[in-house]
Amino acid sequence: MSLLVVGSVALDTIETPYGKKNRIMGGSSIYFSYSASLFGPVNLVSVIGKDFPLEELEFLKARKVDVKGLKMEPGKTFAWCGRYIGDMCKAETISTELNTFGTFNPVIPDKYKKSDYVFLANGSPILQMQVLKQIKPPKLVFADTMNLWINTEKKALLKLISQIDGLILNNDEIKELTGMHHIVAAAKEILKWGPRFLVIKKGEHGALLISKDTFFAIPGYPVEVIRDPTGAGDSFAGGMMGYLAKTNKISTTNIKKALLYGNTVASFTIEDFGLERLKRVSPRKINERYKSLKAMISV
Repeated sequence: MSLLVVGSVALDTIETPYGKKNRIMGGSSIYFSYSASLFGPVNLVSVIGKDFPLEELEFLKARKVDVKGLKMEPGKTFAWCGRYIGDMCKAETISTELNTFGTFNPVIPDKYKKSDYVFLANGSPILQMQVLKQIKPPKLVFADTMNLWINTEKKALLKLISQIDGLILNNDEIKELTGMHHIVAAAKEILKWGPRFLVIKKGEHGALLISKDTFFAIPGYPVEVIRDPTGAGDSFAGGMMGYLAKTNKISTTNIKKALLYGNTVASFTIEDFGLERLKRVSPRKINERYKSLKAMISV
């Protein structure tokens, strides 16, 4: 089944206790698409500037990520610079330069408009709505968001939430969106607004899946060394949506399995800078870690 992602492509400068990397390829749609490609083909829509090193895209193409929807515009590529200290749960942003992504106007190629599965990566809910208006109703749409859009474009975000199947948030974001402090009550409130599924990212503590009739919690995989947490959430979403597109089943049971695969893929991402660990991962290693994670919730 076809899978579409719309989001950012970036050049990241990242510093952690394990070193520093300058201007490496990142961005929400990159982490998502590479993670999802571990399960099947992905169509990517984004924008880059003329400074982007095009050779970086070759390994994406080799993984059957279709980049015909990736447009080059005059100017520079979205650039983020940040560092992690301590337990590395949160990044300290040093600088953010939106550049071409600041004027991004997503145009969905005709061949992508019938995508069965769609992921609206973190971005303005106004742009996310523009994507929905250009495509035929898919089987499943998930969207990601963040505090920035909750604070600055909440009206547009609420409209988006009413028209998608699933929303991905973290603990802080769900509290800020609803004004409620109890996670389960806040989740039930959001479900009243339209989506069927709510996924709550809890970092090293795993994730929750909440629907009208479901409450499902999974742990984080116990990674011994976290070298770079950047892109973990997008890798989680990519693994989840990639598995769902591959199996083409939207049952609650299959979405539970998809969460486990999402956490599995994200656990590899954080073991090295950028996409370096994902480039080395094999299907056998993914399945081994998936089975290990699954065993943690079995009795």
